[in-house]
Amino acid sequence: MDLRIDVSWLLDVQEAALGHEDVTVADHSALVAAVARHRTRMPTLEASDPDAAWRAAALLHTIVRLEPLPHRNSLFAAFVAAQYMDQHGEGIDPPYGALSDLIRKVRDSRLNVYAVAEALRSWRL
Repeated sequence: MDLRIDVSWLLDVQEAALGHEDVTVADHSALVAAVARHRTRMPTLEASDPDAAWRAAALLHTIVRLEPLPHRNSLFAAFVAAQYMDQHGEGIDPPYGALSDLIRKVRDSRLNVYAVAEALRSWRL
């Protein structure tokens, strides 16, 4: 199964994640970038067909780094990654605090998309 999402899917996840909180997208181009990045067919020369964890990691990494919302980007990124994995049939169950720690490391530029994908793979149910 190859789940490809679009900007409207991201906006639906944002609404589910943030509820009725008034968080208007500040940069729609960041959402477009996240969608385009997750659709990449060749993230490395060794891996020409990325798995769901890499695609979810690309979404998470891009949202955290580009910050499309005025605030709450970390929460949004976590929901997007978890929802993507779940809808792909590969739910995740990170240890307590691990997802927050992962996002903090991405935000601090200490983790790349490949490390994020490895973490997501290790949390698969």
